[in-house]
Amino acid sequence: MEPGVMENLLDFYKKSMKLEEIDVRTYSPLVLAYIGDGVYEVMVRTKIVNSGSVQVNKLHKHSARLVCAQAQANLIKLLDEDLTEEERAVFKRGRNAKSVTSAKNASVIDYRWATGFEALVGWLFLTEQYERLITLVSRGLEKIGEL
Repeated sequence: MEPGVMENLLDFYKKSMKLEEIDVRTYSPLVLAYIGDGVYEVMVRTKIVNSGSVQVNKLHKHSARLVCAQAQANLIKLLDEDLTEEERAVFKRGRNAKSVTSAKNASVIDYRWATGFEALVGWLFLTEQYERLITLVSRGLEKIGEL
């Protein structure tokens, strides 16, 4: 996409949705993880759908394998050396956040690492660091053999 087109699209989105300017630093790490979960899910689904037209059930199973806590924990562990200090701090805030929900099909450790990963994704998205977000997610998917 040529420079300027993305900014125009984002400006249009912000105006249409009546989004106000926010200070992401005021959000709890669990709020960052909440938005990060949705952003990462859309990124994974987009990648899987782009692979070709297949049955929705197969699409769902493939995406579920990539968005589960264990896969996200593995992904962030492989990305550790690629993170900046600021990104690592955001991840750690998410990982160490006290959540009232618990892991359904994952260990507590994997669940917490996944929460940290989702917090990082949410932070990158909300701070409009889209190129960095795409770079890290792509690199992570590549490292786990999914790209």
